[in-house]
Amino acid sequence: MTDFALARRNMVDGQLRPNRVNDAGLLAGLSELPRERFLPEGLRSVAYADDDVPLGNGRFMMEPMVLARLIQVLQPRAEDKAMVVAAGLGYGAAILARLTKSVVAVEADAGLAAAARKTLQELGVTGVELVAGPAEQGAPAAGPYDIILIEGAVPEVPQAIADQLAEGGRLATVIADPSGALGVAHLFVKQGGVMSGRPLFDAGTPLLPGFARPARFTF
Repeated sequence: MTDFALARRNMVDGQLRPNRVNDAGLLAGLSELPRERFLPEGLRSVAYADDDVPLGNGRFMMEPMVLARLIQVLQPRAEDKAMVVAAGLGYGAAILARLTKSVVAVEADAGLAAAARKTLQELGVTGVELVAGPAEQGAPAAGPYDIILIEGAVPEVPQAIADQLAEGGRLATVIADPSGALGVAHLFVKQGGVMSGRPLFDAGTPLLPGFARPARFTF
């Protein structure tokens, strides 16, 4: 029988703190929210592993350290409106819901979305609105958003997502390397209507389905 409370504590002390995750509110959420509840029963024993957890159909639950560092760099505030793109089973959205005013969680996979909705309800997580639809399109009707988290690696940030970021807003994700090498986590900020980014750290986060790089013409 796995001692999930101990595993959660080991995740925080062994994976997160040594990797510069130090925001008190974020650490409190990660310490208290049962990550294992966001996984199917057969995968709960690996909920706190230092790795991405495969969910099937090319989808993964993001590695705890990468997710925590992406959320931390977004500097979520109590008044922020957030969007989580490719929200999966809802764990990242649940963490952000503790730190922001509201979260719109976009998920294309109907099975993952249904499981996320059920878990959020069972745990009494409020402030998360689940939206079913193509993740690469976001949820423009509820935007713009102060912070956007793309919960997986993408070749580049789709313009449709960038357009939903508010002025002064922050977006975090992992940008995949076209060669198949390690991706790099990035923080993007919109100033004067222009979104610019900077690299943060290497991450082996799997590429999200549905985010193919647009074809470019060459002459």
